Formats: sequence, C-alpha cells, structure tokens
Amino acid sequence: MRDWTRRRLLLTAASATGLAAAGTAPAHGSGHDGLVERLRALPGLRIVAEQPAGHPGYRFFVLGLRQPVDHTDPAAGTFEQRLALLHTSADRPTVVYTGGYAAGLTPERTEPTELLGGNQVEVEHRFFGASTPGTPDWRHLTIRQAADDHHRVIRTLRRLLPGAWISVGGSKGGMASVYHRRFHPHDVDGTVAYSAPNNVDDQDDSAYHRFLETVGTAAERDALKAAQRQCLLRRADMVARYTAWAASEGTGFSIIGSADQAFETAVLRASFMFWQNSGPAIPGPDATTDELYTWLWSTAALPVYADATVREYVPYFYQLGTQLGYLDVPVAHLADLLRHPDALAPRSFVPRDIPMRFDPGAMPDIDRWVRRHGHRILFVNGERDPAVAEHFRPGGRDSRTLWVPGGDHHVAIARLSTADRAAAVSALARWTGAPLTPR
Repeated sequence: MRDWTRRRLLLTAASATGLAAAGTAPAHGSGHDGLVERLRALPGLRIVAEQPAGHPGYRFFVLGLRQPVDHTDPAAGTFEQRLALLHTSADRPTVVYTGGYAAGLTPERTEPTELLGGNQVEVEHRFFGASTPGTPDWRHLTIRQAADDHHRVIRTLRRLLPGAWISVGGSKGGMASVYHRRFHPHDVDGTVAYSAPNNVDDQDDSAYHRFLETVGTAAERDALKAAQRQCLLRRADMVARYTAWAASEGTGFSIIGSADQAFETAVLRASFMFWQNSGPAIPGPDATTDELYTWLWSTAALPVYADATVREYVPYFYQLGTQLGYLDVPVAHLADLLRHPDALAPRSFVPRDIPMRFDPGAMPDIDRWVRRHGHRILFVNGERDPAVAEHFRPGGRDSRTLWVPGGDHHVAIARLSTADRAAAVSALARWTGAPLTPR
C-alpha cells in the first residue's frame, strides 16, 4: 500500500550494491544537444519542467504524455499521464519503471539504472496522482489499460532513446511491469520485478495462511498473536486515542466507516505488515497500552486508514477488488474479539458510489503467461516476505526467481547471495548488451 519503489527501489548501486557498470555515464553535455527540441517534437508529449538532475552527465525532466482514457475507444477522451525522464545519452540503455502508484518524480536512480549507467523513465500509474482523468470512469482502471499506457510511453520515447529497454518495478510496480509484459511482451528487452505478489488463487488464500503460520520462530508468532489480542482487548482506549489523533489532523474515517473499523483493520494487518517490513520489537505480556499503541502505529501504519490517506489509495483498493486480489491473514486467535467481518475487504476502502465487480480470470491469465511465455524476467524476492507467499514461477527462456536470504519486502539485487547477485547482473548485461562487472 505504500509507494515501495520510491522508498526502497530508488537506491544507488554505488552505495547499495557494490556493483558498477564497466562504462560510466558520458560526460555532461554528451548527447544532450537539441534534447529539448527533440522532446518537444514527440507527439502528445510536453515538458512540464526541467529540474536539477543531481547526477553528472544527466538532465532531468518532468513530462506529460497525452493518453487515451480508453485505448480501445478514442471517443472516450484523453488524460495527461505524468512521466519523469532522467536522460544521459541515446547510446545507453533505458530503464522504465513504475511504483504502481503516484510517481515520485525525482531524479533518483533505481538499482538497474545505476548498474547500467542508463537513462530512466518513471511512469505514474493511471488514476493516481496527476495522471487521473477529469471525470474518472473507473471501468478504465484495468491492468490492460495500464499496460497500454506503458506501451505508448515506450513507443513514444523510443524515438529519442533507441537502445535496449528494461522495465523495473517493486511490489505493485513489479506487478504492473509483469502485466505490461503480458500484453506487450516485446516492448522491452527484459524485466526486473522486485517483491511482486502473484495473487492467482484469490478464492483460496491458504498460501498466505501457511506462510504466516510458519515464518520466523514459534515464539515470535505467538508473541505477535498475543500483541494483536491485547490491542483488541484494549480497543476502547486505543480507538479513543486514534479518534483524537484524527481530529487533531483534520481528518476522519468516512471512507472506511468508523475509527473502530479502521483500528480493527490495522490490528488484522499487523501480522502481515510485521513480517513484510521487519517490524519493531513485539511488546511483551506486560506491555502498557502506550507501548502497544506505539507498536501498532509503527507496525500497521495507523494513519493509512484515515480519510486523508485512504483517499489517495482508493484506486489501489479498487484494483485489488476488481482484478488484483488481496491478502488474507489468520484470524482464529482473534475471532471472539472481532466486530467487522469485512475489515480486510477491498470494498471497505472504496466509496460505495464506485461500482466494483471482481474478475476471477485476470490473475490466472497472467500466471499462465508467466509460466509459459514469461521470457527474460527476473523476480527478486525476500524469503521472509508474506507478500510473495504466492510468487511468480517463470517458465520462459532466461527467466528465474532469486531469493534474498532473510529478506523482507524491501529487497535489492545487492542483497542477494554472491552467486545470485552475479547471475542477476549477468542477465542485465545479456539483455542490454551493456558490459557490467561486479566489484
């Protein structure tokens, strides 16, 4: 639910990986002559702003690309999709990445961009941030429409950047990168998907249950369950604090329905988010209410469920409830304390005037394609990340899944074992023709 890419994927290889491209980016100014004019000549594209790049040899632009609201119906109108271009040279590979949410629009480089010494294009997902139609028709927020957005971005910018292209994404952005490949498999030369869930069995969430009942040690799992129970047993005090905080921030809980339901949602998600983010120490049996509340705040991100933040993520929950599917967690140890049966349902996070209908065929179609035809895809996952309890299993050529030992949701090629790190770097080199060597 958080913008994983902005917080974790935007890591410099020099500091985060200890790996570097054999050839560094060209000196400042190389390949930049007439860049503004060439950008302005691209159809449907406008330069919103040029900003400091912060990296020698690069220029940084925030861009807007006119996109169809419905790629199958020109009469449905258009919207402007926000992009960010970090440009070094037309002779270098290009990394196109998305976080799957609103874009950060900063000149920070992803790990593959650093490794390749390449250009970078950030794509804001449709219906997020500034990339939202004036009057949203939610039927057009689909994985296919978003894939077509990416296709048009790449087709447009390839005129400027004709070299090899790699797509990259983390978490929801990793999912979007895979979906783009499903519908436009030849747009890029390879894909790196970090921590990308594969919710193919949405009607049977046993994978999540099995994971959460076996991850870590029995003592850790028991302590986590006990902390969740204590939070619910002290519900009245905690909800009062939560309500007071929301009022002080000028927000409320009208989308989810009440502070009580938002609180219960946070408690339920705590077990998942604890492992996903390597959460803070679990309070013991003698913990005070203050200590429990602080732990829940940090572990399950209580501010996320208030209107001010949930409103930004309505498109995310809409996608979960119509195509992507959602997590599930064990609740038997809390059953006698629960009040809201739909606390984890995506419908609870989407205003009632927005129709939702789940498409049970969307994710199985993606899964089949990855297993049969998912060529040149690298999945990088963490061993202790519940988000990939159901993970992609690529069956195509030159594809594989690599696991970060003891890793959570925030993984990097740098954190792989020595052999797997070398394999990942070698794949990038094969796909792009750019020589990369480990230090």
